[in-house]
Amino acid sequence: MPADAEFHIGHFGDVRREAVGARLFERVMETGCLVLRRLGEDRNGEGAIGNFLGSPHVTPEEIVHTAGKRTAQACRGRRIVAAQDTTEINFSGRHARRRGLGAAGDGETPGFFAHAMIAIDADDEAVLGLVHAQIWTRTTPASVARRARAIEDKESIRWIKATAAAGDLLAAAAQLIVVGDREFDIYSQFVRVPPGVDLIVRAAQNRKLADEDGSLFSAPSDWREFGTLEIRVPPSPGKTQRIARVTVKAGRVCIAKPRNGGAASDPDSVSLTYVEVAEVDPPKGEDPIVWRLLTTLAVLGEPDEFAAAREIVRLYRLRWRIEQLFRAMKSDGLRLEETQVQDATRLFNLTAVALTAAVRTSQLVDARDGSPRPASDVADPQVIAAAQAIGPTLEGNTQRQKNPHTQGSLSWLSWIVARLGGWNCYYKPPGPKTMRAGWDVLAAMANGYAIAMAQQKV
Repeated sequence: MPADAEFHIGHFGDVRREAVGARLFERVMETGCLVLRRLGEDRNGEGAIGNFLGSPHVTPEEIVHTAGKRTAQACRGRRIVAAQDTTEINFSGRHARRRGLGAAGDGETPGFFAHAMIAIDADDEAVLGLVHAQIWTRTTPASVARRARAIEDKESIRWIKATAAAGDLLAAAAQLIVVGDREFDIYSQFVRVPPGVDLIVRAAQNRKLADEDGSLFSAPSDWREFGTLEIRVPPSPGKTQRIARVTVKAGRVCIAKPRNGGAASDPDSVSLTYVEVAEVDPPKGEDPIVWRLLTTLAVLGEPDEFAAAREIVRLYRLRWRIEQLFRAMKSDGLRLEETQVQDATRLFNLTAVALTAAVRTSQLVDARDGSPRPASDVADPQVIAAAQAIGPTLEGNTQRQKNPHTQGSLSWLSWIVARLGGWNCYYKPPGPKTMRAGWDVLAAMANGYAIAMAQQKV
């Protein structure tokens, strides 16, 4: 399949490399795996992919930049949550012959890290695309104590760089809110917010307040409660999903510059909104939920302060979409940690491809419930043409077995992909595994359909 003008993953300085990159991406989507032998289909194909991944002209930065440009177009004029987080790829038990990798999080096993940011529509909560990613491995231990190092010399600078990248790339969004978990609690980020960007950060540190003797976590003790909410607590190892009832408080705090960790040029304090979400009467044996959110968004003084606080909580919870992306890239999906690729250069390039493929899978899953976005967001004209021919054959006699979506929409395509993946239109909605299986079938059928159409023209 030739490289599509819209869906190539990079130019890489040569039309042949561009074509191999496009084909690699489509094969990852078709197969749902990162095994080069299966992606290449034969020895020549496997060699071509290996050469592509090892080429000095192919970089993760170009793959991510190409995806980011498409994302920027999708975000124009929309309210956007940009969620960022870091994941570790650890080759424990599979580290023999790995080359160019430093220690992973345990300090011993070879591995590397990926810090990614995705754009999410703040209103319909759908993933719109990859914004930014940084992929790296640790080299030698730092010779200077962590607290004494400037923020620019710490790994945590990745959070600030990603926020800056989002501010540049998504400047045409109607609103941009960057969200992160506890690792995003960085004083230098609070005082370096790019123009046009808001932050929602889950606080990790009980910081000193600049305008009183108390500390951050004790600030809400005498604040009034706005009301209560019910929130879904996702399942965790050994625990099932549950619904928690929480109280919500909010106020303004002025945080003092920390003794360590702030740059000399950083101001001595910064004022932020603080939203506290605390569980009431947790079940026996469960730790109560407490979320402490720092944000540049306003609550006090808003026409409906409780509604403003609830919206901040809702937007923060969209952060789970980046965790979902990492699961789709790793053990629950493409199984990146099981790849046989050995050297760091090829691994980093393959990871960038895996990120973009995991985003597309998320978009297909989102579309199952009705997305107005066009099918061309994720598929080239050849695949869409095949879907138009195949779609009617997948419909049954009952109303629930008919495609309810507008032809040519992303939801319409998602329904066809789900049916090809084995979904029967009943019971629970199709998930990522069903979507990947269906995409594999659709891609194969699209190739056959294209050959048949070409023969008819002869």
